[in-house]
Amino acid sequence: MKQTTAGAWRVAHIGLAPHRLGFFLAMLVLIASALWWALVQWSRASGALLVAQTMPAVVVHSAVMCFGFFPLFFSGFLFTAGPRWLNVEPLSVRAVAPPLLLQATGWLLWLVGSMGVTAVAWVGVALACAGLSWMTWRFLQLVRASKAKDQIHGRTVALALVLGSISLAGFAVALVLGRFDLTRAWVFTALWGSIGVVYVVVAHRMIPFFTSSALPMLDAWRPFWVLWLMLAAMALKVLEIWLALWLPYGTVRTVWAACSGSLQLAAGVALLWLAFRWGMVQSLRNRLLAMLHIGFSWIGLAFVLSGTVQWASIFGSVASWENAALHAFTMGALGSLLVAMVTRVSCGHSGRLLHADQLAFGMFCLLQVAVVVRVLGALDGSIGAWLLAAAATLWTIVMTLWGARLCSWYGRPRVDGRPG
Repeated sequence: MKQTTAGAWRVAHIGLAPHRLGFFLAMLVLIASALWWALVQWSRASGALLVAQTMPAVVVHSAVMCFGFFPLFFSGFLFTAGPRWLNVEPLSVRAVAPPLLLQATGWLLWLVGSMGVTAVAWVGVALACAGLSWMTWRFLQLVRASKAKDQIHGRTVALALVLGSISLAGFAVALVLGRFDLTRAWVFTALWGSIGVVYVVVAHRMIPFFTSSALPMLDAWRPFWVLWLMLAAMALKVLEIWLALWLPYGTVRTVWAACSGSLQLAAGVALLWLAFRWGMVQSLRNRLLAMLHIGFSWIGLAFVLSGTVQWASIFGSVASWENAALHAFTMGALGSLLVAMVTRVSCGHSGRLLHADQLAFGMFCLLQVAVVVRVLGALDGSIGAWLLAAAATLWTIVMTLWGARLCSWYGRPRVDGRPG
């Protein structure tokens, strides 16, 4: 494939395709949230006031990390690949731009307001809620228009987006009421029931396809019972969130911890087997494929760790260990798959070769270090604050360098001279 030199960077180029706008806005929110969180962690570790906080930092962090950039990244993918899944006409950039701009503006206001005027943060959440609901409605329009024989992936994603919109609305109401226990529950409902569901649906549809395309000796094996298994694992985590709020302490909670822990351990082992079955070992010869498979493997590891924590909770307090399992999923699985998938889509849709170069692969490897440091920080209370600050710094470096590089692509024409 002949490649030409890309032209000058212009804002207008960001509006040439839905993935350009969605990914660009997502990168802005991702980098801003990473910088803010790194300052918060260094403030905690050093005792110096590096950033003002007018709202609980953990609430601000959890909301923007769950609702902030993930839906924007989803928009870039779903409004590009989604129409092909559903065999419908794609929406124009003009049709999807308003809800995406509302979300990006809302989450940037959320961060700014958390450091100054709380009312500004509330306005930000309201804008983000309107934007996510609007984006969900746009995708539902594509699903309703579809006559494709296989709509399972598209419809499941649509349901996940609906749950995400409901969860963000629930978060906003709980925030106004000062019910921070409910804000946490709604964030985690979206994390597992919306974000996690979209991830496993896309993984089920795309990872076997990508793998078999690059490694013809492997088949694109993706029976639907595999998808049901992954969706059941996500549903189990949502159930665990709400039962944790209402179950009384004592025998009932102990029995549930044993049952939940056993189911999560089983799900984790099954997911690790699935990673092997999908070609984890064979993929290591191809950097971009290896990134996808390593990211997917973190889902299984997160469930194994979470199941272990559930069993350990029967015998004592393991609150900090829960954060280790949580970040194995968020930073390890969601973060790694995000870097891998967005890199692949950005390469393909900018006319570049489907290849992870030194920068992309180096940032991915550094991300793995950040995940391990973050997990260790949750397990080791003695130097945990410094480890968390180090993990946040590494995360910021990875996302800033990787994100800035891709943003330079989104503002330029395709290098192969094709439209899009």
